[in-house]
Amino acid sequence: MHSLDGHGTCETMTHRFYIVDVFAERSYSGNQLAVVVGAEALSDETMQQLAAETNYSETTFVTPEPEDDGGYRVRIFTPAREIAFAGHPILGTAWVLRHHIASEASGPVRLNLAVGQVPVSFEVSSEGGEVAWFLAPPVSLGMTCDREPIAAALGVSPEDIEASFPVQQISAGTSAMIVPLRSLDALRRSKLDLDAFATLGAEGFPPLVYLFCRQTHHPQNNLCARFFFEAHGVREDPATGNGAAFLGAYLLEHRFFPGPLLSVRIEQGYEIRRPSLVMLRARMVDGSREVSVGGYVIPTVRGELM
Repeated sequence: MHSLDGHGTCETMTHRFYIVDVFAERSYSGNQLAVVVGAEALSDETMQQLAAETNYSETTFVTPEPEDDGGYRVRIFTPAREIAFAGHPILGTAWVLRHHIASEASGPVRLNLAVGQVPVSFEVSSEGGEVAWFLAPPVSLGMTCDREPIAAALGVSPEDIEASFPVQQISAGTSAMIVPLRSLDALRRSKLDLDAFATLGAEGFPPLVYLFCRQTHHPQNNLCARFFFEAHGVREDPATGNGAAFLGAYLLEHRFFPGPLLSVRIEQGYEIRRPSLVMLRARMVDGSREVSVGGYVIPTVRGELM
């Protein structure tokens, strides 16, 4: 990448970038993320163009030095816009910082996002791999809606949606609709139609929809999920960390599982050939919901911007 110095001379600036697969149990699965180091030297326009160039669901831009509070400034862009909070970019960016930027630091990696500082910790799983965990910012539960309009927008019948639990908007920097489905078959058949969604959009619901069901592809997992969002048309996320954080608050609020503590394994990405595993922990602490989301991170590419 090139810029002009004060004398009009062309000066080369190096920006390292890394591509990692987040919530992946093997390479070329999970959710892809590009992490660009050196955000302070890039314009907003350039960051947006680079995010559109990678065309991943998100690309992050991080400063290589911590700020006064010990956190690294991170900005998150979809191919269409900047967003305040997203799960897999948090884990992937923290992994890059831990392994390539601040490898000698101890303790959690702290990311300074638009929603505030988010700590990311690392622990060894029972299988021996390194799991990255982020503590979600406060999550708020919002409006509910009837089954009929969201069923029409998803191309399923109202009977495919669980009647015992609500369709509800959940927010933390970004917002999404949580839709509980009755079967894996209904999950497979779902597809977001933006035209059919327009009525809900006019009521203030976002065109970001997180669907889940109890049936799974693998018996060791607890839930299966899909996530649709609007970015230059409808896209589907292979694995959605912020959606899992929203789901954690939803599951606690509506007592989807018995008991005050949740430890849930969520499958995602099977319909788009990017199998993913999202780990979720949630509990009530002094009357407030505490939600953590974890997953494996696997590096695939590193290089420099031209």
